[in-house]
Amino acid sequence: MFKMSLKILAMLVLLVSLVICVALIGCVGTETATPPSETPSGEIPAYASNETEKPSQELPTYTDNKTETPTQQTPTQIIEDITPQEAFTLIKENQDNPDFVIIDVRTPEEFADGYIENAINTDFRSESFRDELNKLDKNKTYLIYCRSGVRSGNALDIMAELNFREVYNVLGGITAWKAEGLELKTAEPKLKEDVLKWKEEEIPTQMK
Repeated sequence: MFKMSLKILAMLVLLVSLVICVALIGCVGTETATPPSETPSGEIPAYASNETEKPSQELPTYTDNKTETPTQQTPTQIIEDITPQEAFTLIKENQDNPDFVIIDVRTPEEFADGYIENAINTDFRSESFRDELNKLDKNKTYLIYCRSGVRSGNALDIMAELNFREVYNVLGGITAWKAEGLELKTAEPKLKEDVLKWKEEEIPTQMK
């Protein structure tokens, strides 16, 4: 009986010793463990991602194989008033130019009394004046004049409407031209008679 009690007592002592050892081991492990790093307040800890960042994929550029047709441009229109001296210079510069035309828009009687050399007469007051202008080559260069610049100024507007490419009007007309001392050609006497006769025949009988 006594031996049994000693045996039980020894077992209890062993059990208590074992419990104490386990407790001590637990304390040591807790003290030596590395505390987790503190994250500053308000900041979210960064977690490393094992995924490799893929570069942004660029959209392919497509080339249009169609050839662009160049836009056909209308030649620049030049419609200007110029002085008699500028008109004289323009005439000299275009003496041998077949595409340069001088038009006198006065009446045939006025034309016969004196005109700029190589001018052709187209009467502004004629009912067919606009139609006569419209028959001309619109790509040529024209110099127009009248007695004082009024009729030729109106003719300039008409030629602009008809899409003439380049037209110049003499400011002050033949009056300003003569005031500058510039040369005029005078029709031969027979031509003057023919012009006046033609004009006389054109007047209706009741108006004579």
